[in-house]
Amino acid sequence: MEAAMPRTTLIWMMMIMGFSSLFITVHVYAENSQMGQFSRSDYRDQMRRLQEFKASLTRHDSGSFVAPSSVSPAPSPNPPGRLSPRVYHVTTYGADPTGNRDSTEAIAQAFADAFRGSSEGFLMEGINNLGGAQINLEGGHYLISKPLQFPGAGVGNLMIHGGTLRASDDFPTDGYLIDLSSSSSSPNKNEKPKGGGISVINSLRTSIDNCYITHFTTDGILVQSGHETYIRNSFLGQHITAGGDHNERNFSGTAINLEGNDNAVTDVVIFSAAVGIMISGPANILSGVHCYNKATGFGGIGIYLRLPGLTQTRIVNSYMDYTGIVAEDPVQLDISNSFFLGDAYIVLKSIKGVANGVNIVNNMFSGYNKGIDIVQLDQSNGGFQEIEQVVVDRNIASGMNIKGTIGRRSVEGNGSSWHIDFNPILLFPNLIRHVQYSLSTGASNVFPNLALRNVSDNRVVIESDVAVPASVFVTVDQGVAS
Repeated sequence: MEAAMPRTTLIWMMMIMGFSSLFITVHVYAENSQMGQFSRSDYRDQMRRLQEFKASLTRHDSGSFVAPSSVSPAPSPNPPGRLSPRVYHVTTYGADPTGNRDSTEAIAQAFADAFRGSSEGFLMEGINNLGGAQINLEGGHYLISKPLQFPGAGVGNLMIHGGTLRASDDFPTDGYLIDLSSSSSSPNKNEKPKGGGISVINSLRTSIDNCYITHFTTDGILVQSGHETYIRNSFLGQHITAGGDHNERNFSGTAINLEGNDNAVTDVVIFSAAVGIMISGPANILSGVHCYNKATGFGGIGIYLRLPGLTQTRIVNSYMDYTGIVAEDPVQLDISNSFFLGDAYIVLKSIKGVANGVNIVNNMFSGYNKGIDIVQLDQSNGGFQEIEQVVVDRNIASGMNIKGTIGRRSVEGNGSSWHIDFNPILLFPNLIRHVQYSLSTGASNVFPNLALRNVSDNRVVIESDVAVPASVFVTVDQGVAS
């Protein structure tokens, strides 16, 4: 499905946009929210049913899903003076949990009542606190024929959870499945139709948790402006597949698009999209991400850091599965403790020739002995000229070529001159800033003096004042400016 993206800016806004199938649990709340508390047994039961339902999505085709049985939140007793959160059960409004009848009007009425509910003060100036109000989809599978328009903005501390919303065949191609923009807003008519999963615009402290998002054509999740959106424990893919899809080369769209700062993506699997995660805002962190969205050989990119000169991104403990990472002019970038499978690699792409404060360490790479380097440079726009505080080291590889900014080599011979070529292992061309060397010899009648005679084109020449049988050990460093 395709949907038009509105350009209206709101204080708090979230959208679940139209597409064929969506399972979503979204928590949206402020720092001082008071959500309803669940007993441990109820929570575990809901999580078990949630996992069973998500698993059912891969066991059936996109037209027939089995939803978990209805589970209603059971708030535990509250302390004296504390109110329970209001819960709006959509079936009480007439929504059909079987998906046989149109539930648009019934769910729209539940949303409207939730937004009109009593306020418990303000989360911040201009933002009413809805007190943890819950719109409970009760494990149902609901057919929606037109966008569910949320009435106004300026509210927070609301949860939508527990079921599936599916766009009908006649759902408007320029609409959103759920639209939290104000009712007075309208899409930009000049925008091309497009559809996606969730859009969080100018939002503060938003949690997107336990979602299964499929069939998007643009973005599975878009985060634009605002900050502190946390995406966790979710699965995203344009098409439902377990890998090796014969149509993989035609995958399009972006699973997660972060256009804001201070966000986190944790324990997320992306199984089909042209780009797994696009980042164009600083100070984000990715952890426990598994990308097998589209193989590099088909033109896919697992993670694309598209913010040259101000990266400030950390990618840790992640799994790049046949698809890699591209970083434009990286400045303050950490990629560590991650696994790259199937000849997946990292590309540093020059835009204005800047690489500063880059840390690529302690990663594992596995390939097929095709001579592919684990870290590569894209200098099609010009070479890297400003290189400082770049450390690419302590990575291990099987079936791929190690590349780094620190090189260690040794040479043996009987003479007074030793030549060491570091080009096969150094990342940047013609750049050696520091050299350390030592000589080991078994000759007992001489004590040679050593000198570094030449450093050029990533080659080092060491000379001694007398000929001697020896082993020479040399370490060079490209990354730290003197």
